[in-house]
Amino acid sequence: MSSAAFIERVREAPRSAPAAAVVIRGLTKIYRGTRTNPPKTALDAIDLEIPRGSIFGLLGPNGAGKSTLINILAGLVIKTAGEVEVWGIDIDRAPRQARAAIGVVPQEIVIDFFFTPRELMETQAGLYGVPKAERRTAQILALLSLLDKADTVNRSLSGGMRRRLMMAKAMVHSPPVLVLDEPTAGVDVELRQQLWAHMRDLRDAGTTILLTTHYLEEAERLCDRIAIIDKGRVVVCDTTAALIAKIDEKTLIVTLDRTLDALPPALAALGLELAGPQRLVLHYQPTRTSLAPVLAAIGECGLAVRDVTSEETGLEEIFLRLTGAAGGR
Repeated sequence: MSSAAFIERVREAPRSAPAAAVVIRGLTKIYRGTRTNPPKTALDAIDLEIPRGSIFGLLGPNGAGKSTLINILAGLVIKTAGEVEVWGIDIDRAPRQARAAIGVVPQEIVIDFFFTPRELMETQAGLYGVPKAERRTAQILALLSLLDKADTVNRSLSGGMRRRLMMAKAMVHSPPVLVLDEPTAGVDVELRQQLWAHMRDLRDAGTTILLTTHYLEEAERLCDRIAIIDKGRVVVCDTTAALIAKIDEKTLIVTLDRTLDALPPALAALGLELAGPQRLVLHYQPTRTSLAPVLAAIGECGLAVRDVTSEETGLEEIFLRLTGAAGGR
């Protein structure tokens, strides 16, 4: 089956889509050594399943193996061992069809600045063998809020528009799986919010997204499931909510109506700490601690509460505990 024929099958027969968009079993990649350097294991028997129609986060510190995994999916790196299926297609048995089922958006902006978005999209579609009558240039540009710039020379586009154009370029052949490699690296807050919205729109339209990012807040807010890899191994893979729930810790912050010179012994006995002249802090486990006695004890000490807030343990803390890293790609 040609790439164009496979693209048409994906577009017209969604019911035949597999339950998992990507299936990885025992994936191993060992880079050959040299006279001065021993062989390096980049991926060590990785098993992963990426559910169809989800945003799946792939996190890990520098050198964890994320780029190697992405490049194997894209057909740019040859694996040492294991099996990989993209949209139900084995990348070894049908490499052309597997590549037609995936679109990769690299971190670097790679576009011809003398083309317009429309010309770039049409050229890319031609490279994938998409017939002119079946190209969706206008539809994709509209989805990414670029239709009004379709005939503007690329060099005049803003940085945010160029990043969105990179997404559009990867979607010309209607891939059911889209890989976004650090899509918001180096962008401002407003643009990051816009790109988040576009990612959600793509997911809601049925595209499965594999996202790598070193912004852990981004992964926490966007991803349905997250896998953390370290030293070529998967250390954890679960839903985002389940991952965060694994650490049973919260912080209670109580702001008082007056200044305290010292913490009352009764409050210290409950684990409260004086974090400022008018602020008390309690680190506790929600599954084991009731806050009612704590708040009652504050009142019994003759203190009035002006404000109460709580902070959840986030993905960053989990990442650090599992990898011992300070973050990174």
